[in-house]
Parts: sequence; C-alpha cells; structure tokens
Amino acid sequence: MRIFNFSAGPAVLPEPVLQRAAQEMQDWHGSGMSVMEMSHRGSEFTSILEKTETDFRTLLGIPANYRVLFLQGGALAMNALIPMNLLGTKTSADYINTGEWSKKSIAEAQKYCQVHVAASSEDRHFTYVPPQSDWQLDSDAAYVHVCTNETIGGVEYQWVPDTGEVPLVADMSSHILSRVMDVSKYGVIYGGAQKNIGPAGLTFCIVRDDLLGRALPITPSVFNWKEQAEHDSMINTPPTYGIYIAGLVFEWLIAQGGLAVMEEKNKAKAALLYDYFDSTGFYRNPVDRADRSRMNVPFFLHDTALDAAFLHSAQQHGMLQLKGHRSVGGMRASIYNAMPIEGVRALVEFLKEFERSHG
Repeated sequence: MRIFNFSAGPAVLPEPVLQRAAQEMQDWHGSGMSVMEMSHRGSEFTSILEKTETDFRTLLGIPANYRVLFLQGGALAMNALIPMNLLGTKTSADYINTGEWSKKSIAEAQKYCQVHVAASSEDRHFTYVPPQSDWQLDSDAAYVHVCTNETIGGVEYQWVPDTGEVPLVADMSSHILSRVMDVSKYGVIYGGAQKNIGPAGLTFCIVRDDLLGRALPITPSVFNWKEQAEHDSMINTPPTYGIYIAGLVFEWLIAQGGLAVMEEKNKAKAALLYDYFDSTGFYRNPVDRADRSRMNVPFFLHDTALDAAFLHSAQQHGMLQLKGHRSVGGMRASIYNAMPIEGVRALVEFLKEFERSHG
C-alpha cells in the first residue's frame, strides 16, 4: 500500500530528492564527506550555497536588487526580526489579520512597535481575505504585513495587495514556489522552509536592497539583514543540510518545468478536493471560494462524532496526517508541490468510501 503524507509541515518531499540525498549521504560528489560534515566555508559547501541561491532566483525571477538570505529561527522568529529590521525611525506598522499565523505575527511585532490592524477577517472566523477596499492603511507606516497563505485556516491571497510607497511584507511559508509571482511587488518575502522547500530549520528571506540598513540598535548581528547580506548569510554557521536539500528541491522544480507548470498542477489538485466537497453535505470547507488555499485544505465532517473513526480509517488506507490543527479541529489535507495528483485522487476515493459507509 502506498502511503500519502498530508502533513502541514514538516511536509512531504519529492521522492527523487529523498533518493538523491540518500545516495549522497556519505559521499557528496566524490568529496568523501557528507554535506552534514562539510565546513560551511569550504569550497564544496559554498558551491552548494551558490547554486541553491541561483536556482531559487531563477524559479522566482528574483530581481538583481533583492538579496536572498538563508537564516534560522523559522517564520516565528522572523515575526520579531521584521520590525527589528524595518522600523528604522518609524514607530508603527500595518498588519492584515487573516488567521492564526497573522495573529502570531501581530503579537510578536507588538513587542517592538505600535501595530495597527488595518483589516481583519476575524468577524467571520477567518474564512476570507478582507478586500483591499476595506483596508485602512497608514501612509506613514514602516511596512504593511500580510500572511499570503494561512496554513491553519486554508485562506490564500489570490491577488497582490497594492500598498503604494509603503513596503509590502509577506509571510509565504506555506505557498512559496507553488505559483508564478512577481517578487518586485513586495519589499520582503519570508518563510520557513519546511512546507514547500525542505526540512525544518531553514528560513528564507528575500529583501529589497533599499530596505537594508534600517535595523534597530538592539538587533542581534545574526538577525541583522544588512550584516547577513554582507556576509552571504554566513555570520554564523548556516543550516547547511537544509540549504542542500532546498537546492535539490529547486533542481527538481526546474526539471518539472518551473512554477508555471507547478501552478497548473496545484490548481488541478485543489480542484479535485474542492469540487468533491462542494458536491456533498457529508463534508464541508468553510472558506469563501474566492479565497480558498491551493496548498492547505481544511474540512469538517458533518458529524464530529465520526472524527476519530475517520482518522483511524484514513491511516488504515495510507492517508496520513489528516488531523486538523488543534486550534480549529476538524481535518486538513496539505497538498504541497511534492504531493502527486495520485495522492489527491486516492484521498478523494477514500472520502467517498467513508461517506458511503457512514453517511
């Protein structure tokens, strides 16, 4: 029986990536060393780092006036590093609240600046993205922060906000590389790698050059973007193995045909699930159709008393990690780039079978 892993993160990786990593585990390219054992300043690893960044830039079309940083601490640490690095002489920032990860970003930023919640979808339990016509932005804010895909609530921006001269900062942890995008519309893009890029422990940050050098005096050197940019992300030892795996994932994505191809695949996978949910009363997805995530699909059984039986049966059928986040309950299928469409088809067949047995 084939296993399909629907974990929200750490998440499924492409099989060819895992196979190649296994082949190279003890001896990377005849070096006699595992990547885990290499000096981060040696020629072997610096070649890995350089190619990883080059491929990342190629996939996303990152302009030359943006720096790519490979850091540590995850998106939650970045929630503090963003105000630390972007406030400069300003004292406030705008945040759009679309779910649990936005709330965490807001709470962390409040330790360093005045946070103005310019729009929120909490009134409807975070089931939609507030239209920009409802946003109340401050032209003097240091930046505007959004979480473009809420992993827990399954809400995704299908459009790019226009924040004028104020830099747009986006947490893209859970849908980076899943679609074609215009990096130049953003001042900063950041996220944890453990959903669509690689293993936990690696954090990416794409920052426009003119936003470097605004860090507060209290900012630690290893978290100062300008200093890290000047040292090629190596003020301290970077997460070397995470960078290596990310590089393999980037190579795999390029071999697939790039983000335009992946976007079409992701649309098809998401449509399979949402079309089925919309056809039945046994399951429901609460998110407005226009704002549904292609990556994270939460759903609820019509009778919550069946939840335990559903999860047990799913595991028996090779459908793993379908339990929803503890903060919202229900179920959740995360269908990142590495989830093959066969996995989604198998899930839909299981959903139908469970409905027939318990409906």
